[in-house]
Amino acid sequence: MTSVKARARMIVAFGAAALIASLAGIAYAHTGAWGPPQKIDEINGNSSELNTPYLDGCPIQSPDGLSLYMASNRPRYAGDTRTDLDIWVAHRRNKHAPFGAPQNVASPVNSTADDFCPTPIRHGGLFFVSRRVVPGACGGADMFFARFDRRNGWSEPEHFACQSDGGPNGSADEQGPSYLRKHGEAVLYFSSGPDIYVSDQLADGSFGPATPVAELNTAFGDLRPNVRRNGLEIVFDSNRSDTLGGQDLYSANRESIDDPWSTPVNLGPVVNTTNNETRGSFWRGETLYFGRAPGPEGSTDIYVTTRHGHGGH
Repeated sequence: MTSVKARARMIVAFGAAALIASLAGIAYAHTGAWGPPQKIDEINGNSSELNTPYLDGCPIQSPDGLSLYMASNRPRYAGDTRTDLDIWVAHRRNKHAPFGAPQNVASPVNSTADDFCPTPIRHGGLFFVSRRVVPGACGGADMFFARFDRRNGWSEPEHFACQSDGGPNGSADEQGPSYLRKHGEAVLYFSSGPDIYVSDQLADGSFGPATPVAELNTAFGDLRPNVRRNGLEIVFDSNRSDTLGGQDLYSANRESIDDPWSTPVNLGPVVNTTNNETRGSFWRGETLYFGRAPGPEGSTDIYVTTRHGHGGH
């Protein structure tokens, strides 16, 4: 398994609509309004295989906009009877072209356990979550990192250390890793159990102890954060008291990456429904991908919404 120092070398390189409008000068100073979501397989000539009768969720676009990663328990081949989650990826030729059919990322990223919540970063890196059994496993689903190169394919995933050993993985499920690198420093946002945490990247490339992000957490389940690439906006899902039902998507902002996050705001009935909206992601800020469960096609379907008037990328 790739060592921490080896990976260090690899890594370094809306409430109601009226409420949202009333807060536009505060929490949404950097953004515009989200439009009505659409199933991703029904727009832009995208492949009909992006959603299936199975679970299709955890969607996230690669930084270059040419790949869409997701998690699915669809069959890997004709006659496949396994039901664990795998990570899949769909590609397109350019940012205006449609996404093709998803392809299974395969081993060593995928295993016979659940592998999900993929988060691609620049230069071929991939954070993800897995329930595989490995030496030093922390319990539940843990975070891993792998890197892809054209000659050798995917590297053997590295398992992050447990909180008891000074790392970010805890005994509960970790979900939604979101890597932010700004001004020569890097952090990893994620949820562990019912709360959102952040971990600093250390000098050797590993990640340190997890610290709860107090301004984003409640007594409810606040899960799967994703930070926009400018570091000034975050989206996550929660079942806190003002949801429309189940998990809803929420967003918060800040004026600089050194500031605390604003009070999270429900994205409202244009985006959220009485179903569960989960694992939102919006790297550049103008396009938001998320899962909805149940979906009209499967147990979870992937949706996308766009907005205009957002601030700088």
